[in-house]
Amino acid sequence: MSKKLHLISLGCTKNLVDSEVMLGRLKSYEITPLIEKADVIIVNTCGFIEAAKQESLSVLFEALERRKKGAILVASGCLSERYHEELLREIPEIDIITGVGDYDKIDQMVRERQGFHSGEVFLASEEQERVITGSSVHAYVKLSEGCNQTCSFCAIPQFKGKLHSRTLESTLKEVKNLIARGFTDFSFIAQDTSSYLRDHGEKEGLIQLIGALDSLEGIKSARILYLYPSTASAKLIQAIQKSQVVQNYFDMPLQHIAESMLKRMKRGANQKKHKELLERMRQVPHSFVRTTLILGHPGESEEEFEELCRFLEEFRFDRVNLFAYSDEEGTSAHKMEGKLDKKVINARLKRLDKIIQKQHKALLKEMVGQEIPVILEGESSEHEFFYSARDARWAPEIDGEILINETLLPQPAPGHYWAKITQVAGKQLLATLTRRWEK
Repeated sequence: MSKKLHLISLGCTKNLVDSEVMLGRLKSYEITPLIEKADVIIVNTCGFIEAAKQESLSVLFEALERRKKGAILVASGCLSERYHEELLREIPEIDIITGVGDYDKIDQMVRERQGFHSGEVFLASEEQERVITGSSVHAYVKLSEGCNQTCSFCAIPQFKGKLHSRTLESTLKEVKNLIARGFTDFSFIAQDTSSYLRDHGEKEGLIQLIGALDSLEGIKSARILYLYPSTASAKLIQAIQKSQVVQNYFDMPLQHIAESMLKRMKRGANQKKHKELLERMRQVPHSFVRTTLILGHPGESEEEFEELCRFLEEFRFDRVNLFAYSDEEGTSAHKMEGKLDKKVINARLKRLDKIIQKQHKALLKEMVGQEIPVILEGESSEHEFFYSARDARWAPEIDGEILINETLLPQPAPGHYWAKITQVAGKQLLATLTRRWEK
């Protein structure tokens, strides 16, 4: 009888790739959705902000309580890297504590029931076999680890170090391997994707990747997540627009728009550069522009917040993620004066969220009647009589779901199609699958 494995991947999509590497190393195990049945429980933690730390700890304590006798509990990932000594000291019941450098040694750790902590940062490559979860069509590809930016609020460079890009050859080999396994849709991720290969002396590494993707057989669609304002360029936007594969999807976290706040946050680019990039993105036909904002950074004044509100109402992003400022030790913002009361921050979050929700509702209504390329993932997990799809521009589990309630094609398999949007139901779109999408 095969042993059973239960894996919980917390935090961002970059964590998911590392989790899939661990699943590849433990592919002899049967994956189980039940903690109580598992012989090995892996919690791939996140330690980016306070809320993520608390969630990781909560999941670890729940696993300790629910695991069966003799089951091995593993804590891996960012929290384990950042607070390795504290976890060893405070929660000795965890059997294996490992950080962000040894995902490819998880099988040896489980076999020896001993954690490794090399202090290095693991960078995925084409050499690691991954067990892709959640889709038979889509796969994430990680371009780099670490970050050369010095944002005032971010602790990631403390435990992931400086930018470390994999080679273009390595990236393309992995994509080819995944295509051979049947994957046709890809999302390329990193902490700062627009800096890809800059540590190798290549300022236009991402543009080189886009050109190479267009020449690959078997790839139908892709998108790039997490561009950085100081390293993105008009030339990069043009390369995305011209690509036959990479979608007109622009995900560039701004964090703020007021000039004084951008300086305080150490974003590396001024307001003019931010706005110029955004306008170029919006001018691309059928572009989809997403961003992330942080509210309540030390020193954020009412005037700066109002400026952000006005900009958000004027520009109208396709999607916006909002975060409350998290006061992280070791960051320059942690030492700043002018910390805001949580009630003020929450009020600002609610104000911006109202603007975003109103815009999102209007954007969905505008899609009704359009026939668009979509990626069908299979049956919807929330609605048993519907298929689950997404706009080909959208990133999985981030930008939304389109429910297919009618199809002109009998029993469609997961893949690329065209669909006509018929109506908005709450916060979701309903659509009819009309025809296959041939590249």
